[in-house]
Amino acid sequence: MDTTLIVVDPDIQSGTPVFAGTRVPVQNLFDYLEEGDSLEVFLKQFPAVSREHAVAVLERARASLLADAHPA
Repeated sequence: MDTTLIVVDPDIQSGTPVFAGTRVPVQNLFDYLEEGDSLEVFLKQFPAVSREHAVAVLERARASLLADAHPA
């Protein structure tokens, strides 16, 4: 897979961060998960996003959040 996961381009969805190669806003994934929907439900609604791509975005978000975390 291309290492570019998210694209921010003013010509695509007015600069909203989207899954690379799609017009699907990344926020949609977080909204679905926040509402309690499974990843499978999200993927059915947005077939342009592959499972691998969605998981990679989630993993990158997790790594970003934990990068500055201090061990307990």
